[in-house]
Amino acid sequence: MFPSRSAVVPPLLAVVAVVAAASLPVTAVADPAVVGAVPNPVADGDDGEYVAVRVPPAATGNWTLGDGETVVRLPADRPGERFAVSDDPNATRRLVDLPVVGVPDLALSNGGERLRLRRDGVVVDALRYRDAPSGERLVRGADGRRWRPVGLQPREVRRHGRATVRGFLLPDSPGVPVETLRGADRRILLAGYTFTSERVADALVAAKRRGVRVRVLVDADPVGGRSARGAAALDRLADAGVEVAVLGGPRARFEYHHPKYAVVDDRALVTSENWKPAGVGGASSRGWGVVVDSPSVAADLAGLFRADAGWRDSIPWRRHRRGRTFDPGTPAEGSYPSRIDPTTATGTVSVLTAPGNAESAVVGVIDDADRRVDVIQPSIGRRDGPLLRATVRAAGRGVEVRVLLSGAWYVAEENAALVEWLNGVAERRDLSLSARVAEPRGRFEKVHTKGVIADDVVVVGSLNWNENAVSENREVAVAVRSEGLAAYFRESFAADWKRGAGRTTWLLVAGAAAALVLALLVARRTIRFA
Repeated sequence: MFPSRSAVVPPLLAVVAVVAAASLPVTAVADPAVVGAVPNPVADGDDGEYVAVRVPPAATGNWTLGDGETVVRLPADRPGERFAVSDDPNATRRLVDLPVVGVPDLALSNGGERLRLRRDGVVVDALRYRDAPSGERLVRGADGRRWRPVGLQPREVRRHGRATVRGFLLPDSPGVPVETLRGADRRILLAGYTFTSERVADALVAAKRRGVRVRVLVDADPVGGRSARGAAALDRLADAGVEVAVLGGPRARFEYHHPKYAVVDDRALVTSENWKPAGVGGASSRGWGVVVDSPSVAADLAGLFRADAGWRDSIPWRRHRRGRTFDPGTPAEGSYPSRIDPTTATGTVSVLTAPGNAESAVVGVIDDADRRVDVIQPSIGRRDGPLLRATVRAAGRGVEVRVLLSGAWYVAEENAALVEWLNGVAERRDLSLSARVAEPRGRFEKVHTKGVIADDVVVVGSLNWNENAVSENREVAVAVRSEGLAAYFRESFAADWKRGAGRTTWLLVAGAAAALVLALLVARRTIRFA
């Protein structure tokens, strides 16, 4: 109820948004609404809690907000169509990018409210919640009504015009990422999950010394912890004057900050690989990457970087590392042949992000295909997930579909089972669908690519096909429509596919040692694909 504040925050049990019934009187106001609320901020005493409403500035009448027991009056001189209502405007302004209006006696119960927006006493909209989680806001949007961390603003797909795009493979072309960074004149904004690469650190320090502004943003607490090598690399960057921050902590907007991209002047480098020897260093993983020469795409990702680095869960590295110890860690040292050189093509580019739009956008790419879909992933989550359903659906309409999964020890069993299941579905339903587990055979150590080729559209980036990635992690990918680029990545896919294993019954023999390693990795947090 408005007059009270709950001191105990129970776990999230349900969220129910209730819109006024169709039988209610129709007003002259165009689409007024209660668009969201933050009942339970992290701050002591719930300082800064607010309700966000939408009321056109020109809409006359007496506007009120109530919960059935207490009613607060909204101002007649409203600051805009959307604004926040709070009894502590100064605290609220730190939580929301909306004009804030102060009203007395607004106090939201953490245990639940039904908020009603009225005009001249007539209910025009209502929003109900139960058991508000700490540090999250209830929002209404195109994806429905749900709780999101305070500070997280999901984006729409950003579509850009034609651009020159350089496609490359890892471990075949580890020089491309470093060469791109070395070419910076003005800025480097590097976003990642983990960072241990000395070669990349060399490039960033050199750029800083010649006057380039360099910023780095990585995850605060990656699975398995940060290695001493990684801590030393970030220390070196900070010592050189690079702005280094980690994303996480009690106010984290994402479970993991998991993208792998860099903005370099007016170019954007987007890959599936981490900033470490196993990834961009070419010492382990099969990965895909693109360098997009486009001021528009670069500006788009620069804006995303600033938004992600500019909230309260962005912690300076020096502060974060105080008092912490780090395990030694062992860098990957594999050596692999360079069989497929980079290529250059032109195409139109869309920027996809998660949480928000990446899953639905990739589903749309697959749904639009009418000839061929090739999917390469470390692993795939639920068999009934939207991305895999779209893939099977494509095969059902006659599209030739291939799914290639990693054979790494930690996913060998589940991937072998999924391959068996997919091939069984194809056989029973007579679908043009086949699945395999990749067998590197000296060309790379493991599949780490998160890629799709659907007709002439290529999706490259960090998006794993599991529920956590699409809904909880910060992920970045680009979808490029280009016949030349699609042909290039399909050539790589075909080479990896040719050496894969189809209807498998084997399990990788990892034994007790592998089980122990996995247990240690997941002791505190469930394993995710880096």
